[in-house]
Amino acid sequence: MINRFTRENFRSAVDELTSRDADLRRVVESYGYPPMWEREEGFPTLVLIILEQQVSLASAFAAFTKLKDFLGEITPPALLSMTDGELRGCYFSRQKTAYVRDLAGRIMDGRLDLAGLSGLADHEIRTRLKEVKGIGDWTVDVYLMFCLQSPDYFPLGDIALVNSLRFEKKLDAAVTRETLAAIAAEWKPWRTIASMILWHAYICRRSVKLPDSYKKH
Repeated sequence: MINRFTRENFRSAVDELTSRDADLRRVVESYGYPPMWEREEGFPTLVLIILEQQVSLASAFAAFTKLKDFLGEITPPALLSMTDGELRGCYFSRQKTAYVRDLAGRIMDGRLDLAGLSGLADHEIRTRLKEVKGIGDWTVDVYLMFCLQSPDYFPLGDIALVNSLRFEKKLDAAVTRETLAAIAAEWKPWRTIASMILWHAYICRRSVKLPDSYKKH
């Protein structure tokens, strides 16, 4: 059985976590319930997540908006029709140009059935997506969490998330990855929802302005 969280059980999952963890409870008491952030499955969203790798959300969204303005509809054949110079004009780096070209090519020739991923187990989704150049665990985690509502992920490669965890738990900056993973393990089977609580805290505490499309909930 494929396990997903829904709008119907999202708040009860938050309540369960806050009953178990005083620091998460303090976040929700201070800032309210986190949004249930969702993104549409498919090629455009995966392109955006690739753009988000190691840059700010604002920078990634600026590139994505430029691409959308150029193409109208972001599809694999449309993207493959663009020259490297045109992609560079949409703020794509050389690396990310290679990544999205490989993604589009795999969809076009049938090596990747992106539409069929939702019917697979998470480990199969991870295996198939990581065959794409430039897609690693962080990108897969974000796709699983936001597009497929997989309930139990804590992406340790996410700097904002890790910084929020350190702040809320009053951890030393030198805390190890293993310690962070052990803390997150206490939130099973709802680590995705715990991540959303911590992202919510980070955004509220720092008054981060999200593009409108990130506010969907």
